Amino acid sequence: MTTNLSFPHFDCYKVAPVSFSSPCACPLRLSSCKPLPLPPSSLKFNRLHFLFLHGQKGLLRINKRTGLARRHIVAVAHAEPDRIDGKEPQQEVEGGQQLSFQEDPISEHQHKKNQLKKRIIFGIGIGIAGGIIVLAGGWVFTVAVAACIFVGAREYFELVRSRGITAGMTPPPRYVSRICSVICAFMPILSFYFGQLDVAITFSAFILAITLLLQRGNPRFAQLSSAIFGLFYCGYLPCFWVKLRCGLAVPAINTEIGAGWPFLLGGRAHWTVGLVATLISMSSIIAADTFAFLGGKAFGKTPLTNVSPKKTWEGTIMGLGGCIATSVILSKVLSWPSSMISAIAFGFLNFLGSVFGDLTESMIKRDAGVKDSGSLIPGHGGLLDRVDSYIFSGALAYSYIKAFMPLYGV
Repeated sequence: MTTNLSFPHFDCYKVAPVSFSSPCACPLRLSSCKPLPLPPSSLKFNRLHFLFLHGQKGLLRINKRTGLARRHIVAVAHAEPDRIDGKEPQQEVEGGQQLSFQEDPISEHQHKKNQLKKRIIFGIGIGIAGGIIVLAGGWVFTVAVAACIFVGAREYFELVRSRGITAGMTPPPRYVSRICSVICAFMPILSFYFGQLDVAITFSAFILAITLLLQRGNPRFAQLSSAIFGLFYCGYLPCFWVKLRCGLAVPAINTEIGAGWPFLLGGRAHWTVGLVATLISMSSIIAADTFAFLGGKAFGKTPLTNVSPKKTWEGTIMGLGGCIATSVILSKVLSWPSSMISAIAFGFLNFLGSVFGDLTESMIKRDAGVKDSGSLIPGHGGLLDRVDSYIFSGALAYSYIKAFMPLYGV
């Protein structure tokens, strides 16, 4: 006669044949790579459960006549001690971690559903707020970019100081990280006020280098390289969005929307090439991320790169198509740029900057050993996780319009 017991999945253990001839001794012999915690001998046992699993559900067959389990299958042993002074007994602790046999009340599917809901809600909110800031332009746009740069720089230097990166390099001192974050935040303001950053970026790099070289202790090249890259990555590159939105002040004369733009909101003079280019560029990046995500979920099979294993070639191609299509459609709606080839090239460059920025941040997070750069935005992680696609795109868009579009594409 055999007894069948089934139970949900727990950690995997292998057992040798078990004898139940002596219920008090409970001679259990394990042959697994994981130790099975046993309760202290001072506790009394009400009952002893042996749960043998196969896959996610399993089956224990114990011959009551011989008391032996014949098969080497997965097992979990759970002993329930008596209550002490009317209190629940404490769980056994192994390696400083509490071992619990209770299931999580929230299923994994429900957790993913809640995360997706938060991601959509906060994504829509960020999109609406970002659209209003872009339309406002001027100091409103510049100060908003400066605030994002400051938060992003702080997250970057926290990643640089993480345990995963510091195991292989020496990070810059904390006070240097804070100084660099402040310098990065002032860069878009200087760019908007003076129109260029050549002197500011050179002077800032010089100050950082002197500060690191004259610090107490033993200065390291890794400190200088990570700080200078932070200055470039978090400060200099995002400033091109200010140059794109506020620097290209040529009126978009072919745009019907601009002709009917309310006088109280700036009139036709407010509808510039910089505003139209910024709207198309940001919308194209959003489309690229959305189509890449949906395409990867539906068709993704071929990994794109080891830097980000979840990204696939199928999703990347879908993202490229969505980015170019959005750029072309908006160019027709907004009557800029006037050439179809220019619109396609503009969309391609936006996609290229988006992918490169995303992969760069993924590489930093991989070396840091973290999933997200922070927890500022629910459902999205840190600010860098949300804006990484925009870091290189602004510089590419501005450079393309200035260098390759005659009359700024009007």
